[in-house]
Amino acid sequence: MSLIEVLTAVLIFSIGLIALVGLQTRAVRYSMSAEDTNRAALLANEVVSRMQLKRSLTLSDTELSALQTRVASASEGLPSGQLTIGEPTAKTAPVTITWTPPGGTENRYTTSAVLP
Repeated sequence: MSLIEVLTAVLIFSIGLIALVGLQTRAVRYSMSAEDTNRAALLANEVVSRMQLKRSLTLSDTELSALQTRVASASEGLPSGQLTIGEPTAKTAPVTITWTPPGGTENRYTTSAVLP
């Protein structure tokens, strides 16, 4: 095998490795995004569950403050997380959680609390 053939084989192998590293990086980014979305859904579900237990579409200032702190918490919340509860209409109220991962764009998860 000549030196040119060996160098060509090494070049092709290197390009393949670079492609695999890029693929792994993208997979980790999507995995983190899915984890954040899942966490947002769980936090929003907690807000809706509290509203349904109280049979009210509004929360006290203390409850709302505690939930907003939890959403923004570094340990169990979301990066730059914010909780917003919209104005209730009839028997529904929108619950929105927004967050921005480091170096990313703003993400939003919205659900509605519905009282029977």
